[in-house]
Amino acid sequence: MTKNMEYTWRVLLMVYLSLRATVLDQTQGARQIVRVISAQIYFTGWQALPLVSVLALASGSVLVLQSLSNLSKFGGSQMVGPFLIVMVLREAGPLLVALVVTARSGTAVASEIGNMRANREIEALEVMGINPLSYIVFPRVLGGVISLLCLAFYFNFVALIGGFCVTKFIQDMPFAFYAESLMTAFSLDDFWIFLLKNSFSGMIIFVVSCYQGLSVKKSPTEVPQVTTQAVVNSIIFVIVFNLIVTALFYLNQLRNLGVL
Repeated sequence: MTKNMEYTWRVLLMVYLSLRATVLDQTQGARQIVRVISAQIYFTGWQALPLVSVLALASGSVLVLQSLSNLSKFGGSQMVGPFLIVMVLREAGPLLVALVVTARSGTAVASEIGNMRANREIEALEVMGINPLSYIVFPRVLGGVISLLCLAFYFNFVALIGGFCVTKFIQDMPFAFYAESLMTAFSLDDFWIFLLKNSFSGMIIFVVSCYQGLSVKKSPTEVPQVTTQAVVNSIIFVIVFNLIVTALFYLNQLRNLGVL
């Protein structure tokens, strides 16, 4: 427990130092930082669209088909919207997108920075007066957060709309009724949960990956080890964070209902 707390504090300290370095360090201009952010968004967001599309369409089709078929049997077709909002937008969407980004981009960031560390490229940046935290860490974290938010929005859209189009051939339901059910079920709380889960999941993934990459000492053989550790820690932290947010939300719902 003490080791985990120490690890968490070190990661949080790196976040603070990277933000501070980005604000105070003027050795490289904003153009270079924007270039690194754009490259990270292109790799993490744009190039991941085919994989996210397939995953969203498959999971959305299964959830839409199950909700339409099972709820219709009990005359609960009006509950289709609330069920899908909870399953796709609140729970499954943030977690699945975070796992895809972790497996695809988190590993790439950790191995890239680890190799830079092993090849002493980071030391070369420091010799040139460039702070690695502002040039390497901050752009990747910011680009990763933006990418994950965009991917999560895209995932929800494809899962809810594309999934309905796929199951339209199996289960007959008017699209107007389906769309109205979704819009009625969607609330401001869902928006804040979407923003909170996905933004912090992106931050967790890329901060942990950058930290693990920077933890490489000298040997290139450490790179696969820190990459594996980055994936494991990112998945654990993301799942725990999602569970905490979900638990707090539903405890607050029960308190508002007077159950607690």
